[in-house]
Amino acid sequence: MSLRQPHELHKRRYGRNLGVALTLAAFIVIVFGLTVVKVTRGDFEPPRGEVQN
Repeated sequence: MSLRQPHELHKRRYGRNLGVALTLAAFIVIVFGLTVVKVTRGDFEPPRGEVQN
């Protein structure tokens, strides 16, 4: 029982899917990095409720 060779279309799809996956991973890393920097620098201040008399 021999396995069939993958079609050329599957090779092209794999390359495209790999490119999309790497782009998505890079975007996630950038957003996560910016979030970490913003929180550790103290730029992020949650809104404080005002005390009313």
